[in-house]
Amino acid sequence: MATAPSRSNFLSEEPESEEYALADDSEEFDALGAPVEMHNPLGHDVGFPSAVFLNLSQMIGVGIYSTSGSILKSVGSIGVFLILWLVGAIISFAGLDVYNELTSMFPKRSGAEVVYLEQAYPKPRFFIPTISAMTIVLLSTTAVNCIVFAQYMLDTFNIAHTAFRQNVLAVGIATFATAICCGSTKWSLRLVNVFTFVKVATLVFFTLTGACVLAGWTSVPDPLANFHDPFEGSSANGNAIATALVKVTYTFSGWAGANEVLAEVKGKDPVRTVRRAGYTSLGIVSVLYFFVNIAYVAAIPKETLRSSGQLAASAFMRAVFGDALAMKLLPIMIACSCVGNIVAVTIGQARILREVSRQGIMPFANFFSSTKPWGTPVAPILFKYVITVIIMVAPPAEDAFSFLVDVSAYPTMLFSIGIAAAVVVLRRRRVREGLARAPFRAWNIAVVVWLIRSILLSVLPWVPPADGSNGGDVSFWYATYCVVGLLIIATACVYYYAWIILLPRLGGYEIVEEVEVLSDGALTKRLVRRYHDKAMLDGVERARLLGENVD
Repeated sequence: MATAPSRSNFLSEEPESEEYALADDSEEFDALGAPVEMHNPLGHDVGFPSAVFLNLSQMIGVGIYSTSGSILKSVGSIGVFLILWLVGAIISFAGLDVYNELTSMFPKRSGAEVVYLEQAYPKPRFFIPTISAMTIVLLSTTAVNCIVFAQYMLDTFNIAHTAFRQNVLAVGIATFATAICCGSTKWSLRLVNVFTFVKVATLVFFTLTGACVLAGWTSVPDPLANFHDPFEGSSANGNAIATALVKVTYTFSGWAGANEVLAEVKGKDPVRTVRRAGYTSLGIVSVLYFFVNIAYVAAIPKETLRSSGQLAASAFMRAVFGDALAMKLLPIMIACSCVGNIVAVTIGQARILREVSRQGIMPFANFFSSTKPWGTPVAPILFKYVITVIIMVAPPAEDAFSFLVDVSAYPTMLFSIGIAAAVVVLRRRRVREGLARAPFRAWNIAVVVWLIRSILLSVLPWVPPADGSNGGDVSFWYATYCVVGLLIIATACVYYYAWIILLPRLGGYEIVEEVEVLSDGALTKRLVRRYHDKAMLDGVERARLLGENVD
């Protein structure tokens, strides 16, 4: 068996042992969540290169081109701004370490967070997948990329920004990416690979251009001006720092993209493939992100960068190359980043939604679990598309970017607390049940860092900004995104209580699970009513839930 790295184990109760195994070989673990598909109807098209490119494409979206201005505006100084990018990389590596241990426990399951949380917290029944379906799934991150794509296209061609024009362009790019993902997983991955190569090359181009600026080989008058007093104007406000760190970690998000499609990874050891891909891709992105921001600081005056909003890359190109060349190059760069990221995120998010559906939680679970007609999760992809369009057009256009980044991140912070604790819970449970250790073990310091980060970013956003209640990064109340995130979770809790507890109690039945094999070979669970009354049992013993026909 594989040997796990020798690491400190003060977070577990288990003795040192040389025997390690996969948690998914336990019947009890297999009984939780969606049934394990030994032969995945989605196929096994993800190798190491595709896993690396999938992670890279999810991470390298429009964040690196669009968040730097608002981050600097929040923290106030160049020094803190650059330090936060290093902190973001460290936190991301800690999170990846945590995810890799949890992934090694469940090597046959796609879905990442949904799987980890349900396996760690199986009680109350169906609670975690219900909450996940209304938060992780509903808060689509592709909306942000679509919006910034639209903003950059309007800015590049000097077209006046209006809410209608922004929404038309954003919906158009979302429609294009959705059509590709519905057609073929293999060709979607190939498209991701092509766009990712272009995206990495673009970041390398920005980095090398920044080096030329620092060397004095461009028309930028004083490339070292922003480095003379780097901590001037630093903010000590907790809300400002938290808001900035949320945006930094958002820009890094996507390092677990391959974990979301684990069941589709080919080879003898998919877990090792995913782990290597994660460290490789995150290392590449961490280095490139830091030096791209160095390039921004060298080329753009501080106040210009602070006020650039989502157009930091545009300001950089204009400062170095002037308007003419910037107009030609920038649309191609942003288009590749947006399309590649949207496709990659859609691939991963569709698998999460399908995993939730296979547990019988969503209405019309069989429909959402099916891979017909093209061997792709068409229904989850289309569902995500509809949610993305609604999210894009709902908030005011001028605040859409910042609000969507914040509101999608806040519930994720709460889930991250549960994921960090899940490592400890599952380690100790395995000892009690006599199961061997997982093949990979996260550093305990990584678990602690991920937990502290998640707690701080859940609490600090409630601290009022220095400029008052409307002094955040949107034009309305600064903590609106926190309230919206909590309302989504609260709504899911009310739905769960009514569906799983109240209605069965009033109707005299209990909800049980049955495994069903679909015509395309997909395995799914359906939730059925088992009535306590004998007369009902003799008559209608099982009534399918969630809009399905009664047997």
